[in-house]
Amino acid sequence: MQLTAPATRRTRDTDGMAVASFILGLLGLLALNLFLGPIAITLAAVALWRGTARRGRAWLGLALGVADLLLLVAFMQADSTVSWGF
Repeated sequence: MQLTAPATRRTRDTDGMAVASFILGLLGLLALNLFLGPIAITLAAVALWRGTARRGRAWLGLALGVADLLLLVAFMQADSTVSWGF
């Protein structure tokens, strides 16, 4: 009787989290950075904590998530609103 998931499934799940954090971080630079930034950070942190094979992608997702929030703060300071647009 096996009580844990097979290692291949766990690796595939964490690799998916790393890729998702990267994609959400990129999308967050364009729109919805208030929501996508923290999600990208969380997914990247969990993927790194679980030992993903795509560490570079997870680190990029983490960096992009932080950049999303920094960009939001910069635009909030510039025009005194919580959102920004073109």
